[in-house]
Amino acid sequence: MTQKPAVGLVAVPGRRRATLELARRLEEEGFGGIYCPSPGDGLALCEALALTTREISFGTSIANIYTRHPLEYAQMAAVVHELSGGRFRFGIGVSHGPMHERLGLRPGKPLDDVRRFVEDVRGHAAQVGGLPPIVLATLRRRMVELAAEIAQGAVWANGARSHMAASLRHLPASAHDDAGFFIGDMVPTCIDDDRAAAAAVLRKTLVPYVRLPNYQNYWIEAGYEEEMTAIRRSIANGEIDRLPALMSDRWLRDVTLFGSVAEVREGVEAWRAAGVRTVIVVPSSTRGGQMVAFEELVRAFR
Repeated sequence: MTQKPAVGLVAVPGRRRATLELARRLEEEGFGGIYCPSPGDGLALCEALALTTREISFGTSIANIYTRHPLEYAQMAAVVHELSGGRFRFGIGVSHGPMHERLGLRPGKPLDDVRRFVEDVRGHAAQVGGLPPIVLATLRRRMVELAAEIAQGAVWANGARSHMAASLRHLPASAHDDAGFFIGDMVPTCIDDDRAAAAAVLRKTLVPYVRLPNYQNYWIEAGYEEEMTAIRRSIANGEIDRLPALMSDRWLRDVTLFGSVAEVREGVEAWRAAGVRTVIVVPSSTRGGQMVAFEELVRAFR
């Protein structure tokens, strides 16, 4: 039987109890993990997962290092680590400029801030107890190298599969040889035999990301300069509605999974072959919201 992927899960307001029921079902179905982004407070969801699941691995992917004090993060992470029996990974990152502006944050240099944050969190271990493995949100070389230096894993979001081998070359042999070193990627996924309809959903999903300079730079590095140059020009001209049309089919196939059940399952295996140990599918649907998307995903991997 094909190993099932991990999944990305958000606790949507009004459906949080249903989200925990879904998590238990995902565990029963044998999915490879549950990873929680910051919307809906992913760390709070992880605390609930520690108490409502029994065996499945889970973690934040990712928690914004600027929104809480390192001591508060250390306390919470230690609690979840202990309650879960060591199944929790603390994924952290610096988020993005628009979020910083919205929250009135004034971050420093990402590499320095992440290094300092990890030191601060670990500095509270004597007070809070054992801490979970820390995983860094990564895109480009220097953060990947930092993940190997100070953390126990690296996780991408919307990575380009064709570029993953080049990214992973920035990890030392010790990380590749360590089965406990987490290597993951969060992959937007939509299952539908109507590939054009599925692609349209994912293009809409990715509009906020293609507007971010750090992602644009990453995708240029990955071989998509033409697409990113056109997107930057459109943004500068205030033509945001044009962005989905500027996401080429080649780029979309490289960054997401969509199409029939067979195509999506084959895509998960292709991501593993590219070196991603934990493929985290983030499901969406042409037919409804998150719950519908997960129903489709569960059926697809039976």
